[in-house]
Amino acid sequence: MLSLRRGRYQARFAETPEDLARAQGLRWLAFVANRGLAGEEPGLDADAFDTICRHVLVEEVRTGTLVCCFRLLPLARGDEIGRSYSAQFYELSALRAFDGPMVEMGRFCIHPAWHDPDILRVAWGAMTRFVDEERVEMLFGCSSFMGAETEAHLDALTMLKDRHLAPKRWLPRVKAPNVFRFAQRLRRRKPDAKRAMLGMPPLLRTYLMMGGWVSDHAVVDRDLNTLHVFTGLEIRAIPPARARLLRGVAG
Repeated sequence: MLSLRRGRYQARFAETPEDLARAQGLRWLAFVANRGLAGEEPGLDADAFDTICRHVLVEEVRTGTLVCCFRLLPLARGDEIGRSYSAQFYELSALRAFDGPMVEMGRFCIHPAWHDPDILRVAWGAMTRFVDEERVEMLFGCSSFMGAETEAHLDALTMLKDRHLAPKRWLPRVKAPNVFRFAQRLRRRKPDAKRAMLGMPPLLRTYLMMGGWVSDHAVVDRDLNTLHVFTGLEIRAIPPARARLLRGVAG
């Protein structure tokens, strides 16, 4: 049973239908209301994958406020990759050859009114504990940029193209109908490194610092006004110093 407390925050698995509804409510706030896509009435962000995932809640201890959540879909090996949320948008047949346990992390969000960097640290500490306890060998998911217009993300995407593309043996292929093939389109472009890092989503930035990689194209989601890339991280590739920091938080 996942239970992690660090400073003001604690992380735990959702245990009740009420816990899940709180996570779905925070997701609605982050993915719908905060992007100006909602009506007047609050709602829930829910889909069929919720029933097959484990849901992690990060709460402020004193008030019980839910400040972050994400869900986990464990897969015993690569040939189960077709069950994942990401497989709706990316052709992932190359990853079927991965022979170790995998976990998809999805629907990651932090409450729009909370900006404490310790929230992200505790979330990754909880993920690290889960990965170690379950002997996970690959972590993957979709990392989203706010805004579906590609022009706003060209520096960040150019940096991804130059430094962080997936190894050829794992490279996802195109499946979604609306994609931006940034590795091809930005072949001759050079990024502004400062703008690129400022424009990189925090979750993706953390993946990359640990040795993560991305697809060579981004999926354009105009319904949610986002652009997302498939992101993978082989646990054995995490630099030792970074792994020690994560395990220090995870305890």
